Amino acid sequence: MGKLSLGGLAVWMVCAAAVAQEGPADFTTHVPLAVSGNGPWYRLELPLAVQLSARQADLSDVRVFNAAGEAQAYALSRQSSQHTESRTVTDVKWFPLYAADTQQALPGVVMKATTEGTLVEIKPATEPKPGKQVLRGWVLDASAIKAPLQQLSLDWSREQDGFQRFSIEASDDLQHWASWGDGQVARLSFADERVEQHDVSLPGQSARYLRLVWQGQTAPVLTSAKLTSATRSSLPMPLVWSQPLSGTRLKAGEYSWQLPTGLSVERLRIELKQPNTLAPVTLAGRRDANQAWQPLSNGLLYRLTQNGQEVVQDELPLPGQAVTELKLQVDERGGGLGVDAPAVRFAVRSTQLVFLARGEPPFTLALGNGAVKAANLPLSTLIPDYSAERLKTLGQATTVGDGVVSAPVAAVSPPVGADWKKLGLWAVLLLGVAALGGMAYSLLRKPVAKP
Repeated sequence: MGKLSLGGLAVWMVCAAAVAQEGPADFTTHVPLAVSGNGPWYRLELPLAVQLSARQADLSDVRVFNAAGEAQAYALSRQSSQHTESRTVTDVKWFPLYAADTQQALPGVVMKATTEGTLVEIKPATEPKPGKQVLRGWVLDASAIKAPLQQLSLDWSREQDGFQRFSIEASDDLQHWASWGDGQVARLSFADERVEQHDVSLPGQSARYLRLVWQGQTAPVLTSAKLTSATRSSLPMPLVWSQPLSGTRLKAGEYSWQLPTGLSVERLRIELKQPNTLAPVTLAGRRDANQAWQPLSNGLLYRLTQNGQEVVQDELPLPGQAVTELKLQVDERGGGLGVDAPAVRFAVRSTQLVFLARGEPPFTLALGNGAVKAANLPLSTLIPDYSAERLKTLGQATTVGDGVVSAPVAAVSPPVGADWKKLGLWAVLLLGVAALGGMAYSLLRKPVAKP
């Protein structure tokens, strides 16, 4: 029992000495940080360029140091896009919006709702001018839906094929409207096949009413409008996008890209250089060259002109599994994507780092060491009274200047004067080893008992 305790003590002392020697010079990349707000905890959204400087895919080699080179306690928060949620699809009522022509500003209208908020009527605020009125858009009644809105699904008259592009606005009182961006649906015929796109992503916010206004064209006659709402246990971290990544043409209609490291990619944006591009595609990925390709996504990419405006669909959603290589296969009946591989941008979920500031600033983020072990703590350990609400109140840390300052790993030069902390640790280590050696020597000299 005594020998086991001394042996464990010796191992602990070796680990303690190694940790004591770990400093900024052991990492290839140093990122200056600036802090603001209420400390002593600070949270930092790690830029993708910084994450790609890590030598370990799980960011085990991330550290934060103060001005004296002392490591700070920290935690990593890397929520994925997969969350437990309850999704509901609801058919909603729609009400038309008319104007004199498609270029006219959105006409003034009066909208009436019941005391429960259900929309019952939309009529012009003033008498319409003589002449033909043009259907400009629709107002959707989502007052019965209480959960955040995730997706809009539309269907419309078969006589109006092609692209349908519109703006999306949201309101709770029918008076004040907030922009939710643009939406686009389509119904196309291609190579004896029919391609239909009915769904539009929404920002995951709640609203009682949605207003859809077509841009420079007559709105189609809707035949169906559905809203998908979802209650999530937690929202995913936002996406961060990479710089353009060049690829390789494998053969006609087939291209590949090598990622800087293993990444859980959630979206891919493919550069469409030429106007009037139409390309059905299939995307596959793998972790290394010895693995088989696994299907990840498929869809229709296009860059077309309609009514004098360019409409573009150049993104593919991915399941978020870790890959190091991507391969795109293109159905070249639509003309393909050209001889050279197009550049791509990939998006991953952002990573948030929270550290407990100790000692004097400035603080520095360090990465780039393939040998060190993970040193991050759980958030609930780093912050004793941790909660999602508490996290929002923490101070902010940001990268300074260009952010990444790379340098080769350098050996730590001996400091001027005695480093009593390190000398003490080495002295205890040597004493422990000497004690173990003494015990082994005494056991060897002990005479063997005769039977």
